[in-house]
Amino acid sequence: MEPVLLIDDDIELCSMLQDYLMRHGFEITTEHNGELGLHRALTGNYSIVLLDVMLPGLDGFEVLRRLRSSSQVSVLLLTARGEDIDRIVGLEIGADDYLPKPFNPRELLARIRAILRRSAANRQSDEKRSVIKHLSVAGIELDAGARTVVCNQVELDLTNVEFALLGALMESPGQILTREHLTEIVLDRRFNPFDRSLDMHVSRLRRKLDDAANLGDQIKTIRSVGYQLAVPVAHPPHSTGSQHRTGREI
Repeated sequence: MEPVLLIDDDIELCSMLQDYLMRHGFEITTEHNGELGLHRALTGNYSIVLLDVMLPGLDGFEVLRRLRSSSQVSVLLLTARGEDIDRIVGLEIGADDYLPKPFNPRELLARIRAILRRSAANRQSDEKRSVIKHLSVAGIELDAGARTVVCNQVELDLTNVEFALLGALMESPGQILTREHLTEIVLDRRFNPFDRSLDMHVSRLRRKLDDAANLGDQIKTIRSVGYQLAVPVAHPPHSTGSQHRTGREI
């Protein structure tokens, strides 16, 4: 059974989710306090952590901050419905995904499975990435085998989602990838026009590229369509024009 850690102070909800998820092949451990939950999460004994934002003691954001300082365990953040700021902050800190409360247990199950599939693909390397181990585009070096990204001799600390997102863009440089396509291959779920998590992951990735080598603007937003990794255009030797990047924000 897949080990899952649920950190939430709603004892009734924890009991219901424990029963439901156990029926679908998961082994659930529950904690109702942020500090105790963080201690368990740091043991490395869990495939995924389900983390509520509103917790006694350490709140969910602080738990996530401390967890991310030494662990890349998958985290699904449980947020209050309507609190967009909770979702934005959670993804900024390093959550893999979020789910607003109240939620349908089947939706939670689908999100958990999607995150675990992504984690397994990153550990084992899927067929597509096993063919191309190393990518070099626009000053960004990605090694899929070693799971490293280097810009300007600075190694980036990327989450699993960010790594998959950058890899998808680098495998199709200069091409526009739709939000629908990226949602399916990076988040492993169907696109929902009201779900802004992909855009938030892109924003975080841009910031990390900017901090390392001022390369955040290489990722172009194609309004109402998707995203594109812009690449320099090679000009003939006799050209006196300056070098331009393909793609522009529309």
